[in-house]
Amino acid sequence: MFVKTGDKVKVISGKDKGKEGTIIKAMPKEGRVVVEGINTIKKHVKPNAQNPNGGIVDTEASIDASNVMLIDPSNNEATRVGFEVIDGKKVRVSKKTGESIDK
Repeated sequence: MFVKTGDKVKVISGKDKGKEGTIIKAMPKEGRVVVEGINTIKKHVKPNAQNPNGGIVDTEASIDASNVMLIDPSNNEATRVGFEVIDGKKVRVSKKTGESIDK
């Protein structure tokens, strides 16, 4: 998968197209990611220790990883991602600038 938890991404399709956020959770086996503030849903919750009254809670649902694009930290623009082996390590490389994303 080309994105990891903590990466800043831009949504390129769907109802939240154009919005940016940080990845909270990445699920590589399913090919999905949860992005902060994106794809919010209303969930009905029973009363519990964290929420004694229960009720309706806004939470983020997962979206497909193909619907997000990594934002290059060097120029803050969305970019495609490539992989290269540098010093025996596989690192992500920005297609737009050619610079390594992983430090």
